[in-house]
Amino acid sequence: MNRLFLFQWFLLLLLFIFTKTSISSKPHKIPRLTPLPKNIIQDPNTITSSSSNLPKEFETYYYNQTLDHFNYGPKSYSIFKQRYIINSKYWGGSNSSSPIFAYLGAEAPIDGDILGIGFLTDFAPRFKALLVYMEHRYYGKSRPFGTMEEVLKDEDTRGYFNSEQAIADYAELLLHIKEKYSAQNSPIIVIGGSYGGMLASWFRMKYPHIALGALASSAPILYFDNITPQNGYYSIVSKDFKEASKSCYRTIRKSWSIIDKIASRKNGLSYLSRKFKTCSHLNDSFELKDYLDTTYAKVAQYNNPPSYPVTVVCGGIDGAPKGSHILDRIFAGIVAHQGNQSCYNTSNIPNETSLGWEWQTCSEMVMPIGRGKKDTMFFSSPFNLDDFIDDCKSKYGVSPRPHWITTYYGGHDIKLILHKFASNIIFSNGLRDPYSCAGVLKNISHSLQAVYTRNGSHCLDILSAKPTDPEWLTMQRNTEVEIIEGWITKYHADLNALKHGKKP
Repeated sequence: MNRLFLFQWFLLLLLFIFTKTSISSKPHKIPRLTPLPKNIIQDPNTITSSSSNLPKEFETYYYNQTLDHFNYGPKSYSIFKQRYIINSKYWGGSNSSSPIFAYLGAEAPIDGDILGIGFLTDFAPRFKALLVYMEHRYYGKSRPFGTMEEVLKDEDTRGYFNSEQAIADYAELLLHIKEKYSAQNSPIIVIGGSYGGMLASWFRMKYPHIALGALASSAPILYFDNITPQNGYYSIVSKDFKEASKSCYRTIRKSWSIIDKIASRKNGLSYLSRKFKTCSHLNDSFELKDYLDTTYAKVAQYNNPPSYPVTVVCGGIDGAPKGSHILDRIFAGIVAHQGNQSCYNTSNIPNETSLGWEWQTCSEMVMPIGRGKKDTMFFSSPFNLDDFIDDCKSKYGVSPRPHWITTYYGGHDIKLILHKFASNIIFSNGLRDPYSCAGVLKNISHSLQAVYTRNGSHCLDILSAKPTDPEWLTMQRNTEVEIIEGWITKYHADLNALKHGKKP
């Protein structure tokens, strides 16, 4: 009897092990952080990395950048070419002590941001500012070691690929630019959006002697180390859809189980492939659900006026013929958003940006984003740190450091800590942006200010101004500019006081 029991127990154990190892787990997805909607909604493989098409006032340079700012070994003194672009069209000159607006590049080539991030060029004439756009190491043309694929295969070279090195690059480069333009008394305002917004806020905290202030747009600096509930991002996506249309929200929420049910049937995946006109045959139901999940998240993150993509998707879903099957309504939403195409690509094709961001999230940028069974309009996909670590180890042979960001930059008890030592940071957000759940939404001090709009989306405030912009968006930008003007006015007053031997 005991032997039979042991044998049965052994069989169950084998079954458990086989089940755990034979079912391929889906890698955890951290939604991309980027300021421009075109960089994520359009096919990333169509984005070119060339600054040759820019207006002539944008001049491209390369700086001999230090490979490793934090080590004095022989390899640390290696250099690589870091690309930066200057626009001096509006520059008042070094004698005028006009400011320098420095845009901090993020996880993409710098080319796409230069014309899209219109905040700099829109307000440069008002400030007579020198504009500087700096590319993040390992992206675009600022790669130290060949292609992104080559970099990520080398255990040593990819170790220099992190945010700490990136903002040290920016510090060294900005000091070089100040010297180059004889602009020692020109205050620097760093500007960034999304991941770049995080870099901007962190730069001001780490290098206050270089940057007078920072505009951190849509910077989710609190989405680390469980400071923000993991379902925060998808809760706001769900809220955006529910506010646009409750029937649309309910349709999406019901669709996931129907997709799974159909996929489980014989020829079910073939049926779904035809139903959604996928460019290639679906491998499993997750591929379709992930495609829909990503689409809904994108349109919510970049729910920009005047089109408001969430409303477009819901218009398609709700506008389907009466009595349409629920999946026909879901597909109608895709068509409304993406247009009537011959087929729809549900496959994720790796590119430089996605590969680089995957490494960054598997090393230090560990953002525990997930959701439970019924707390959003999505299917359940909780963040599991152990699974995430295992997945990253299988890819890179090293474990991510989930607590490093808060150790190095802070994050816990931010209101208590920052008001004692930090200053001159604008945390701007739009509350329709899913990442706003992890942004700073309340003033911390008189110079650590939260500027947000109820209807704003991801990084909307730093995009180019348009005649169709609503009044609330124009007011948000004007508020930010007035704050920056106040910083610069005080800087010059303090500088003048010091020159006359007075206390600033």
